[in-house]
Amino acid sequence: MLNEMDLSVGQVAKRCGIRVSSLHFYEKKGLIKSLRNQGNQRRYHRDVIRRISVIKAAQKMGVSLQEIKHAFSYLPNERTPNKDDWAKLSESWHKQLTQRIHYLTNLRDSLNACIGCGCLSMKSCPIYNPEDNLGIDGVGSVILDKAFNDD
Repeated sequence: MLNEMDLSVGQVAKRCGIRVSSLHFYEKKGLIKSLRNQGNQRRYHRDVIRRISVIKAAQKMGVSLQEIKHAFSYLPNERTPNKDDWAKLSESWHKQLTQRIHYLTNLRDSLNACIGCGCLSMKSCPIYNPEDNLGIDGVGSVILDKAFNDD
């Protein structure tokens, strides 16, 4: 049901610091919803600003839109997350964020060294990998991934 306090697409985009196309994208993905006025223009309840803020904060933490949508699906009647909801959401993403930080720290600290990919294209590879023996342990950057998973 529309009311005077509902916001236009442009108002929401300006208030949230995003493009109108982002609003349409979020709506297409089922993360937000709009109503239509008599002129068939989209209108949003004001609480969409909080919902978009949660989406943007989660994205900054590296949470995918699919994961955000999944988390929102647990909210009763698809309501906008409140303070308690945000505490639960952020707690559930905390472990994931900690793992990413650890992985990125390992990556940062290994950038100047071989990551164990098996390519043998580096002339000064610190880890000689004849016959791509590391390939037995898995695909991709085996050494970096092993270091990440061992901690």
